[in-house]
Amino acid sequence: MPSVSEKGRSMPASPIRKLVPFAEEAKRKGKKVIHLNIGQPDIKTPKVALDAVKNNDLEVLEYSRTEGSDTYRKKLSGYYAKNDIHIDAADIIVTTGGSEALSFAMGSIADHGDEIIIPEPFYANYNGFATAVGVNVVPVTSHIDNNFALPPIEEFEKLITPKTKAILICNPGNPTGYLYTEEEIKKLAAMAKKHDLFLVADEVYREFTYDGCEHHSILREEGLEAHAIMIDSVSKRYSMCGARIGCLVTRNKEVIQTALKFAQARLSPPTYAQIASEAALDTPQQYFDEVKKEYVGRRDLLIAELEKIDGVKIGRPQGAFYCIVELPIEDADHFAQWLLKEYSLDGETVMVAPAGGFYASPGLGKNQIRIAYVLEKESLKRAVKILKEALKSYKG
Repeated sequence: MPSVSEKGRSMPASPIRKLVPFAEEAKRKGKKVIHLNIGQPDIKTPKVALDAVKNNDLEVLEYSRTEGSDTYRKKLSGYYAKNDIHIDAADIIVTTGGSEALSFAMGSIADHGDEIIIPEPFYANYNGFATAVGVNVVPVTSHIDNNFALPPIEEFEKLITPKTKAILICNPGNPTGYLYTEEEIKKLAAMAKKHDLFLVADEVYREFTYDGCEHHSILREEGLEAHAIMIDSVSKRYSMCGARIGCLVTRNKEVIQTALKFAQARLSPPTYAQIASEAALDTPQQYFDEVKKEYVGRRDLLIAELEKIDGVKIGRPQGAFYCIVELPIEDADHFAQWLLKEYSLDGETVMVAPAGGFYASPGLGKNQIRIAYVLEKESLKRAVKILKEALKSYKG
């Protein structure tokens, strides 16, 4: 019998999606499942984006340019300028989601067996992207006790070897919601220059910062032109996850030309989704003000309710819409399955994402879960009540 590849065997399962069969079975049995596991916002997509597709009169759905349409990239450049990020349209490659942008970035800057240092916990699919291109993830651990702040630079430098090609951060962070300070960004920039490394920043949650805090992009750092690669996406900003439009942005012309070759191999990003994404750039600031206010309210309610549970520890997010929660249990994977297979409260249960899959270091995060607070407040409140009562019954 033919066998699959070793690379295929080593591809990690998504901690966010691997429990889906258990959730589907629970629903078939009549349970209502409240989804805290996935970052799919319930916020409405801006009408201007949907209307651009509905009202379009295309007669031929052609390939777009490999690097994305000129009009979209030029308009994106204007959007970044409003955020004090000054780049040209030629510095942008439009991708099929931020996921493809990350894959292109890794493939462009690292060879098989090279290393990328990533603060953990990190977005679980970074492991998958790295495995797919043969790159080794080297974790540097951040901790819930200091809210997942940037680990000391000395911890990074201990891990740098001749095979180290880059440092990758997510800012604000998924799964922690941590927002890097300007001082932390400058420390990372200085280290990238000192060791001649790339600094890759996944900035897809840029708009979602709270408590008066400001987002600091690596593309604002002077002298980092050859080192900085930014990853972006419309998915969360405009609640357009299904559009699958992202981009890779860098002033490093060699990286752009290299990533373009990867992009040419997949031909082009989707045309209608680019039309929607271009139109979404006209979304008024009021939209973001209202969305941020809603997320702050959800975060505050979620934390207040979680703090009522004995033995729970919570990382307080300053951005994005996730938080890591440490539970008084030993195995979050087992607990998450048990919630779906065996537990309900008045016919309801919850689906969470075990946090172990967001770490690369074996054994870390085993008693933690990630919660996405993308549901309206009453659902969040109900979900935490179910968690509280479930923990009383759980014998794992």
